[in-house]
Parts: sequence; structure tokens; C-alpha cells
Amino acid sequence: MTFLKRYSDHLYSLMRVIAGFLFACHGAQKLFGVLGGPEMRHVPLMLAAGIIEFFGGLLIALGVFTAIAAFIASGEMATAYFLRHAPNDLWPIRNHGEMAVLFCFVFLFIASRGDGTWSARRLLKR
Repeated sequence: MTFLKRYSDHLYSLMRVIAGFLFACHGAQKLFGVLGGPEMRHVPLMLAAGIIEFFGGLLIALGVFTAIAAFIASGEMATAYFLRHAPNDLWPIRNHGEMAVLFCFVFLFIASRGDGTWSARRLLKR
């Protein structure tokens, strides 16, 4: 699919925006009890996770401090996987940890690549 190569930078930015937005939605569930999830601010670990997910997701989606936010988000997802999912079973498909693993590696990739073409930082530099 060589024709997609010319859109590689734009597709990367689109992936970054969508992944960040979805991550922020998970944080909104934990912090505010919206989008079908219970508010979990009373549990310190969930409060920390909600803050990282909501604000980190927004930073990633907007393309501001992207590499730092994505690196922290990747670490949070690795921690979530090993604390919550892995004790139940080794395989992510059986322990329902697929999203944690996927977010972990997507954010690690984003941390390595940075803001991308469509980002608030690029807009501000202009």
C-alpha cells in the first residue's frame, strides 16, 4: 500500500488524537463518573489513574508535551496490566487486559515519535 506512505504523517497524527481522546474518556469515567463508568476518586490508585488518563489523554490528543505525557501513560498502562489483569491469567485475551496492553504500546510509540503534523504545539510555533 505504497499510496498510504504519503499520508503517513497525517495518519500518525490522527492515531495520536484518537488514542489520546479515548484515553481521556477512561480518565473522565474514573474522575467524574460519566460515560457509563463509576466515579472512583475515593480510591487513591484510581484517582491517580484518572488524573493520568484524563489530563495525559488530553495532552496527547492536543499534541502538547506529547512525548512526556505518552511515556507516563504507557507506564501507567503497564502498571495497570500487571496489577489488575495479569494476576488473573497470563494471556491478555483471557484476563481482559487487551486494551491496557494496546494502550501501553501505542503510547510508547507515540512517546518515541512526538507531536506529529497536527498538533497544538505546531500551531503555536507558526
